[in-house]
Amino acid sequence: MPHPKKLRGVNLGGWLVLEKWITPSLFEGLAARDETSFCTELGMEAATKRLQRHWNSFITRDDFQWLASVGVNAVRLPVGHWLFGKNYPYHRFYGESRYPFVEGGLAIVDHVMQWAEEFELAVILDLHAAPGCQNGFDNGGIMDVCEWHTRQEYIDHAINFMAWLAERYHRAPALHGIEVLNEPRWDIDTEVLKKYYLAAYHRIREYCSPDSVAVVFHDGFRSHRHYMGFMQPPEFENVIMDIHRYQCFMREDIDLDIYGHIHKSVIELKNEADGIIKELNLPVYCGEWSLGMDLKVVSLWAEGPFNHALENMDDYQMTLAYRGYAAAQMLTFEKYMGWFFWNYKTETTPAWCFRDCVERGWIPTGLGG
Repeated sequence: MPHPKKLRGVNLGGWLVLEKWITPSLFEGLAARDETSFCTELGMEAATKRLQRHWNSFITRDDFQWLASVGVNAVRLPVGHWLFGKNYPYHRFYGESRYPFVEGGLAIVDHVMQWAEEFELAVILDLHAAPGCQNGFDNGGIMDVCEWHTRQEYIDHAINFMAWLAERYHRAPALHGIEVLNEPRWDIDTEVLKKYYLAAYHRIREYCSPDSVAVVFHDGFRSHRHYMGFMQPPEFENVIMDIHRYQCFMREDIDLDIYGHIHKSVIELKNEADGIIKELNLPVYCGEWSLGMDLKVVSLWAEGPFNHALENMDDYQMTLAYRGYAAAQMLTFEKYMGWFFWNYKTETTPAWCFRDCVERGWIPTGLGG
């Protein structure tokens, strides 16, 4: 299937890599904060039952049909390093269980490829959780641990994982790209990241032609200038850099009112986009963004005061605010190769739920142009 030139997509987060704030009902009665502790606390039998119910109900073919109906043309699917079964390195947080993670996620990825082809959506497969965790976030598999870069067996497994993904799905018409690692932490040495990105590129290219499948790398929360001259054509083909832009994690962003958020979107982020496009010489997409302005919603364990930025507004004003904030970000991110809203679906908050945003009129339909 021909792939769209401009990706307008959503992330399918909280499905094959758990995040407690997305689906708190799944964690009910547990102390667990991430997929590792979810599996080790429940044990294989109970975790399997609970996760298989979740996998088969959280997102279905009907969701792909709905996404296509509103003009979405791409999905980014986070997956964990355990996707291919009992072949991953041990980590001390697994305790007495050598292989704690539930198997069966590959069948879900197979469905995604089928549904995406049926409804003409492009797919980015994204290694979201690497062995040892690459960022210390829940979405990396283990909260408060960042050790992926400290052991060669962890890095090697991630490189091999690229080959396994590429081999299994290189013939899938919907496959648009493979993202080699999501959000490696800012203090991991850039040269370590580059070495890994290069190795991952070559493993993917053993199976995937640059004519049909992109290799995607994340900026690692650092300036694009760290990657100027990196993975350039003609030696490297169809390489895309992924950036994530939120306005709810830094104190200076949390303290902005709605006008400040819109100003940042259409002035600061627009100027940044112009600079990246001019200097990098690689295509870029914004792989994650949202309408979230309140850290406490997305980090259920966070403490401290938060400015919601919409306080004292009535319902009509709040609708205007969210519409304006969505439009401001989308206008800027349209400068790139495309964008992916985080997330398609949540149980907790409409500002992070694409479907809610569309149904409330905050994000327009007809995304296909």
